[in-house]
Amino acid sequence: MKNQNLAAIGYALAAAVFYALNVPCSKLLLVHIPPTVMAAFLYLGAGLGVGILYLFHRRQERPEERLAKADLPYTAGMVLLDILAPILLMLGIRSSTSSNASLLGNFEIVATTIIALLIFHEKVSKRLWAAIGLITLSSIVLTFEGSGSFRFSVGSLLLLGAASCWGLENNCTRKISEKSTYQIVTVKGLCSGSGSLITALILKEPLPEIRYIPAALILGFVAYGLSIFTYIRAQKTLGAAKTSAYYAAAPFIGAFLSFVLVKESLSVRYLTALFIMIAGTVFVVRDTLYHAHTHAHTHTFTHTHDGKTHTHTVTHSHPHAHYLTDQTHTHRHSTKELEKLLTEHHTSGAAHS
Repeated sequence: MKNQNLAAIGYALAAAVFYALNVPCSKLLLVHIPPTVMAAFLYLGAGLGVGILYLFHRRQERPEERLAKADLPYTAGMVLLDILAPILLMLGIRSSTSSNASLLGNFEIVATTIIALLIFHEKVSKRLWAAIGLITLSSIVLTFEGSGSFRFSVGSLLLLGAASCWGLENNCTRKISEKSTYQIVTVKGLCSGSGSLITALILKEPLPEIRYIPAALILGFVAYGLSIFTYIRAQKTLGAAKTSAYYAAAPFIGAFLSFVLVKESLSVRYLTALFIMIAGTVFVVRDTLYHAHTHAHTHTFTHTHDGKTHTHTVTHSHPHAHYLTDQTHTHRHSTKELEKLLTEHHTSGAAHS
């Protein structure tokens, strides 16, 4: 279990790193590619790239790992939401700074967690609620256009809409995460990409110059394909809410790349939101690593009285907490504690021999 949890955490962090490339690189490409067309190429790149890998892996899959009719509702929901979310994201990026877009992407954690709790009944701890509050506050700080202004930024609202769609999509994907990861990403990429491309044609968006298409497809394979692949692998162990918690690293990496690649300047508002977002991420990571539970222990006491040997068995439990990287647990009782346990055992009327 320890190795499985650590591997899942590694997958979640890898997903964050891959996706972090999306916003700053898309910001550069959106100068040459319309937003809906850009969303289409990103998902098509993911579907084509992972689909090629799937051709080599398909023979190793068991029949029960492949998507079936019972998975159709969640698969359809996943595809439809993946058509809408990236379109909202590209529109938001075009009318907002890429650093703000990167940080607002963390609102996906809030959406994923609330949906996981209300609809799919995943457990949400107090630490996770504290993190949700801080992340929401950070998103609100970034949503307002400036100090003293109470007018919402349209670009920010579009980005929050994209994050909410992906929050629901994460939970749909979680329901089929035990199936073939290769197949899920291939279906998700090709179907969502085709849907976005059809939407772009209906909206009469022009196709870009051919020289920009390979860059968009490659970005889609890395930022969407590999990111989705590792994200789903993490979900199998961590669940939707906690996987999205580790995914919180993506906006911070993306924001840093925005300053490096797009040469955006730091603002007081951004730094304030960043500080609040980091605080929320600390809470959510601690919650994911920290595991509280109760241990039950059985003690056997043997003593001699009046020439006869008496044996007593006492069972007790106590709360215990540890981090995922510390699965071993031992405890000791002093002589007085053992005498207390034995006294309680006799008081409760337990039989002895």
